[in-house]
Amino acid sequence: MAKNRKQRKTRHKHRENRQLVERRRSAKKNSRKKREKRIVPHGVAHIAASFNNTQITITDSDGRTLCWSSSGAVGFKGSRKGTPYAAQQASLSTATTARDQYGMKSIEVRIQGPGSGRESAVRALAAAGLHIVVIRDVTPIPHNGCRPPKRRRV
Repeated sequence: MAKNRKQRKTRHKHRENRQLVERRRSAKKNSRKKREKRIVPHGVAHIAASFNNTQITITDSDGRTLCWSSSGAVGFKGSRKGTPYAAQQASLSTATTARDQYGMKSIEVRIQGPGSGRESAVRALAAAGLHIVVIRDVTPIPHNGCRPPKRRRV
């Protein structure tokens, strides 16, 4: 008899816990508010073109990231990520997202790095329908700062 009473108590506790969890879940679902669609007519495209990959990030004028893409994120792997075509595809995907989701019309471009996808990424931004206002190269140039690594022997 005592065993049955104990089992009843534990069942009751489990039922209460389940009800609490369900209440919390429903409260969480209701508390999520829908993100309002922000319209940003002018933005900044940061293109980081290395030898192995090209990354494109589109931000608003304050520097808050709106959307981004890279050659790897588009689906290229290995040495194909460093090609101009991969940079073009990444740039197109980012530009269409910025244009469709945020209503972007004009863009300022800042290019950094020595990669082969520099020019093709900028051309793709223009081809996607964004008006390019300024193209600025922000590649850091040392004034004979750090000692470079030793020469490669191939």
